[in-house]
Amino acid sequence: MKKFWKNANFSLKVGLLMTAFFVVVGFIIFFLPHINPFTFNSYPGKLKPSPQHWLGTTSMGQDVLWLLIEAIHNSLLIGLIVATIGTIAGVFVGLLAGFTGGWLDRILTVVTDTFIVIPSLPILILMTSFMKGTSTVFIMALVLAMFAWAWPSRQIRSMALSMRERDFIHTAWFSGEGTVQVVVTEILPYALTWSLSNFMNATLAAIASESSLAVLGLSPGNLISLGNMIQWARERNAIFTKQWFWIGSPIVATAVLFIGLFLLITGYNDYLAMKRGR
Repeated sequence: MKKFWKNANFSLKVGLLMTAFFVVVGFIIFFLPHINPFTFNSYPGKLKPSPQHWLGTTSMGQDVLWLLIEAIHNSLLIGLIVATIGTIAGVFVGLLAGFTGGWLDRILTVVTDTFIVIPSLPILILMTSFMKGTSTVFIMALVLAMFAWAWPSRQIRSMALSMRERDFIHTAWFSGEGTVQVVVTEILPYALTWSLSNFMNATLAAIASESSLAVLGLSPGNLISLGNMIQWARERNAIFTKQWFWIGSPIVATAVLFIGLFLLITGYNDYLAMKRGR
């Protein structure tokens, strides 16, 4: 770890620290005992920031700080679920298509290309409208994951097609190793570093997609997320009533989270390039 931190570039270090802050808030502080922030009239409405309510309260009597903490938790959870499903499914389908070839490769390639070219926003709008405003974090993540696997699959397939013609792959086959063993022992280690970069990028894209749907009023109304928190503040005219902490805190948190993940992705890619000697 010390060697990694010493060799890490500035973007990677800053991205790690910023992302770690949100992880601590969303998955450690979130579990501290507190009143359900979604419940209306838990406190007097429109309170200013104070030692009891660090970011004040909403017009509906909700504590803004705990509302923000739960929003960060749910948005990160959606991003992580979508990234996990998309990365695992994409790597599996890509390796399967690239190494088997033939009719299976053609079928999987057509399916993958179809999901790539289909505009995702209309489909996501249709899917969320079917939910009629009620859903869970996991179901919302599954809807977003429908379009998260196709591009990773396409990239991994290209990697597999390139690597299966290399000498060390032919040597492994001639030595008696099966296709599964070759993929796991020879190809997967190369794919893992790429998969980690794709995982971080998919997390960012999933959070952005859910936030966009929420601001459009299409995210489930019972889901506390960063996008929904902005939408609720906008609907209740938080700007006109000068409740700056209510509408400002999720906007700032979303921007800082995106910057942290972007720095983490770019810093990690630069770190890998440095390790390869490029």
